[in-house]
Amino acid sequence: MTQTRKVTHNKLLGIPLPAGHTGVDLIISALRIIIVALIVIGASSTLLEGRFTFEQWLALLFAGLAQGSIYALIALGYTLVYGILRMINFAHGDVFMAGAFTTVFLAKSLQQSGFLDSQPLLAILILMGFAALVSMTVAVLLERIAYRPLRNAPRLVPLITAIGASFFLQYTFRGLFGSGFKAYPTVAFLRGTIAVGSINIPVAQIFVFLSAIVLMLCLYWLVERTRIGKAMRSVSEDKEVATLMGVNVDLIIVFTFAIGGALAGAAGVINGFFRPQGVNFFMGFFPGIKAFTAAVLGGIGNIPGAMLGGMFLGVIETIGPNLVLNGLGIPSANQLKDVIAFTMLVLVLIFRPQGILGERLSVEKA
Repeated sequence: MTQTRKVTHNKLLGIPLPAGHTGVDLIISALRIIIVALIVIGASSTLLEGRFTFEQWLALLFAGLAQGSIYALIALGYTLVYGILRMINFAHGDVFMAGAFTTVFLAKSLQQSGFLDSQPLLAILILMGFAALVSMTVAVLLERIAYRPLRNAPRLVPLITAIGASFFLQYTFRGLFGSGFKAYPTVAFLRGTIAVGSINIPVAQIFVFLSAIVLMLCLYWLVERTRIGKAMRSVSEDKEVATLMGVNVDLIIVFTFAIGGALAGAAGVINGFFRPQGVNFFMGFFPGIKAFTAAVLGGIGNIPGAMLGGMFLGVIETIGPNLVLNGLGIPSANQLKDVIAFTMLVLVLIFRPQGILGERLSVEKA
């Protein structure tokens, strides 16, 4: 006995659609096929023509991991706040900016005194600690002044407030420090390279990657192995029950903003030594958006996911233009790395909205 396939009354260009499907579903499916086809065609063309050597691909990989490490540190702030409050703190990129922009003046003072050159590692630790303190203070003030009064408001209200807070921070720092670009001083031991086989890896990239890994491991230990980390996870699951169990929810929320801000501030200094030029009041916008993309990519609300998403985004942003866009014959492919980053966000939302590792949600919040 044959079964007739049901169709809906919805039509796209006069074509009847299967039951349960709409024109939007068909468009998304077609978009998936087109995107995958373009990626396959571009990558195949680049690899078959041998436009880059194996050593060049590895150099791009290491550069992507270094850049992705910075994205991951910023993304952790997004994912921590979302895990606790279910809100996207779009001012977090400017918390990153606050620490980096303020600390550049201290870095120049340490260079002028000779301390940065004589004790570079200790000086960098001092700078990271200072930046973490500045960004932590800004993040806590944001929570206390801008977000806490709106904690029970509809989700759209804190979101709009976060965007307003972002502009407030940008133009406050512009008024304090001016609109010109500042630069972190160069450190002698970060200028060289280390030979790994036939590849020379810049010491700055290794420093960025290792520093980020240490900070991320410390955060993971804090959340998974300490009492306050257990309290953070309980508040993330259910604030009311956590309160009944004696957890100070307000304190945990403040602590979460503080930790996220501290990581962003440290990332600002790491980024300053990795890419010395470009410290200004607007420097947090694009890294902040990309870090949000990384958090979504890994599964927002998931700490290992944010780490993985940041690394993955950095690698894709570095390798993608050379691998895919060059193969498609697009000129100046490397200038389109930001397009690659934001295309990744679209791809994640189309193919796997919950992210690589999935969003951690309780049944009630799902």
